[in-house]
Amino acid sequence: MESQCSVVGATLRGVNALPVEVEVSISNGMPGFAIVGMGDASVQESRERVRAALRSNGFAMPASKIVVNLAPSALRKTGSGFDLPIAVGILAATGQIDPAMARLGLFVGELSLEGFVRPVPGLLAYALCARDARLPLVCAPSAEGGIAIEGLRRLFVESLATMRTGSFETSVHDVRPPCVAPLDYKDIAGHDMAKRALQIAAAGEHGLLMMGPPGSGKTMLASRLPSILPPLSQTEALETAVIYSVAGEDESFALAGVRPFRKPHHSSTLAGLVGGGSPIRPGEVSLAHNGVLMLDELAEFKTSALQGMRQPMEAGHVVLTRADGSVEFPARFMFIAASNPCPCGYFGDDERPCMCTARQVRSYQARIGGPLIDRIDMRLDIRRLPPRRVLATGGGADSASLREGVLAAREYSSWRRAKAGLIGREEPRQLVEQCALSGDDERFLERMSESQQLSGRSLICVLRLARTIADMAQVPRVTKDHVCEAFGFRAWEGVTTS
Repeated sequence: MESQCSVVGATLRGVNALPVEVEVSISNGMPGFAIVGMGDASVQESRERVRAALRSNGFAMPASKIVVNLAPSALRKTGSGFDLPIAVGILAATGQIDPAMARLGLFVGELSLEGFVRPVPGLLAYALCARDARLPLVCAPSAEGGIAIEGLRRLFVESLATMRTGSFETSVHDVRPPCVAPLDYKDIAGHDMAKRALQIAAAGEHGLLMMGPPGSGKTMLASRLPSILPPLSQTEALETAVIYSVAGEDESFALAGVRPFRKPHHSSTLAGLVGGGSPIRPGEVSLAHNGVLMLDELAEFKTSALQGMRQPMEAGHVVLTRADGSVEFPARFMFIAASNPCPCGYFGDDERPCMCTARQVRSYQARIGGPLIDRIDMRLDIRRLPPRRVLATGGGADSASLREGVLAAREYSSWRRAKAGLIGREEPRQLVEQCALSGDDERFLERMSESQQLSGRSLICVLRLARTIADMAQVPRVTKDHVCEAFGFRAWEGVTTS
């Protein structure tokens, strides 16, 4: 005699959850428990967890041949979230619970040996999958699983014993960000040019590289950038939170509208920066999506890891290709970097002499790579402050005033782009039209580009910078003054050419 049951589950693929049909067949034959359908090691281990959980909750494990098929078979399945749907399928197929229970919704959860249901990474992705499939999400009670999503109903299961009664919790938990006092630019006296550069970068989402001697304030300036950024929109918050949910990290700050700020160590590998592993996990460029990625001591990073970031910086996403297909992760972020100019750190310093040879300086700076530097919109040399300015901490321009300028520039830019019917990032032709340069200003731009030997990408970067500076002044046309300031942030003393 054979009995079958089908339960809807899901598996993660990148930052998306894809529905999986968990088919359970119990038939006469030699007792056994097999899971087929391209499941990884954690899926295969479900057999032991399900056995122990059923017995701990007073259910009987059938002494029959049990075959669990995860369809579609061509899709690789990962994670321990198949424990719950497999257990429910076995119970429904053997008549130990009402078969209607197996059709309640999309099931996802890991089982403890005592039969309690544990949350799994990626619950937000599973919730969106259930919403798109127009099914309730049946999962373990957790703050992440209780985040309100329009059009989604949740049923919380504490243990397998709940399947007997069908008494599910449906409460939604409030998600509150950790109470951490934000850093403020008023702590930094001086560095007015650097603050202006960071304000422009925040207004137009431009990349910025700061180079200077140790203790000049590069890290302090960069770490306070989130304090002048606008909060995440509702759509951006959910996008960011899903990435953190899949990575198994706390996403409460994103749901509260706080932009991510990632600062990986310089020993990070290529997989750590752009993503990878088995199963594939998002890297730092994706965890910084809709926020800031700061690389301190840029020249100390592995060259291969830095060059792997070139494509994400331009495309706004990462595509990782494996034997079983490609996975795409979002990666639209602001790039902020800081570096010493040489191994000793004092090349170009006004007070302390550099102990490095010219060859050592060139070799050190060459680790960053010209193609990566060309993709960074703004470059800035940071000088050490005199002791008098350092002791004047608390008297600098504060983050609130800088943030007002950023918000005003972004609001004007949104109005300007909406008026022109633009959606997303402007293409070069659209950017030229939006700048509306006069004949004289355009000829000045051409002469400056020729004298600086700018590449096509660099020329477009200058135009984008000039357009952002004009947005901060809330003027419709880009003028020569805006172009000059933009060129000032592209001209750079940090990289030697001799």
